[in-house]
Amino acid sequence: MKQRIFSGVQPSGTPTIGNYIGAMRGFVELQDDYEAVYCVVNQHAITVPQDPKVLRENTKSLTALYLAMGIDPSKSIIFKQSDVPAHSQAAWLIQCNLGLGELERMTQYKDKAAKQESIGAGLLTYPALMVGDIILYDAEFVPVGDDQRQHIELTRDFVDRFNSRFGNGNDILVKPEGLYPDHGARVMSLQDPSSKMSKSDSNVKGFISLLDTPKQITKKIKSAVTDSIGEVNYDKENQPAVSNLLDIYSSLSMRDIDDIVSEYQGTGYGAFKSDLADLTVATIEPIQERYNQLMAGDEVEDIIRDGAVRANEIASITLEKMEKAMGIR
Repeated sequence: MKQRIFSGVQPSGTPTIGNYIGAMRGFVELQDDYEAVYCVVNQHAITVPQDPKVLRENTKSLTALYLAMGIDPSKSIIFKQSDVPAHSQAAWLIQCNLGLGELERMTQYKDKAAKQESIGAGLLTYPALMVGDIILYDAEFVPVGDDQRQHIELTRDFVDRFNSRFGNGNDILVKPEGLYPDHGARVMSLQDPSSKMSKSDSNVKGFISLLDTPKQITKKIKSAVTDSIGEVNYDKENQPAVSNLLDIYSSLSMRDIDDIVSEYQGTGYGAFKSDLADLTVATIEPIQERYNQLMAGDEVEDIIRDGAVRANEIASITLEKMEKAMGIR
């Protein structure tokens, strides 16, 4: 029997090339080696205000992108988080076994809270829902970007604590491990290499959306900040912007960074940026073509419904084990 993996992405806007490199591309490769469960985590999205119509559209759009990248519903389970009630039910059990200090220390909470005048309770407690997402499927591995390490560690700590308190010497929950990409795990902004690339960046030149046109992609890469050194080198301390572009190039081409650096020695940044733009467009265009086909039909809705049935069968078993262990069933 294959080991199981779980991962999810919020439908809070179109993913960036950073999301693709950091996590989503790997989902396609992993589904051949693991029993894969992929979730569109729409309940996480409502920790900040959402337009209901836009959220529904984004949920379908993200699912279509999963499929367009190559996720095969005959190999993987792909579903919408809100279609599986066990997620929100397990989140309450988990909240009751997490400390306030643990939640307040979460980096993403601190970052988002700093940008909002009014902070909802869900923004603080959503890591409990994330823990539930993972443990409900007995996931042994979680393919994620580098920025999610803190959440994986929180999940692992929770599993240890739950099994110790309620297991009577047995492991009720499976302790997961993170699966992180070797290169490009943390793609930075094209305009500010000290900040992670984000679809919510107020400067649209800082990120490449998976639905950007070829013209937009080329323009963004050619206008990406570099430095006055003028040499293509991988030096994150002295040339962070160029190093970020090299990470992207290496990840998309599957080439070693040293080989890329050697190719562009003495050429300056122009040819390097132009080739990176062409490579990025060539990577994204086939995904966009399949995405447009999916969005025009009913296939996405059918796949989501089928995925929800399959996901419910697994998640309900784990939830029942947790409730029995805690004495509420």
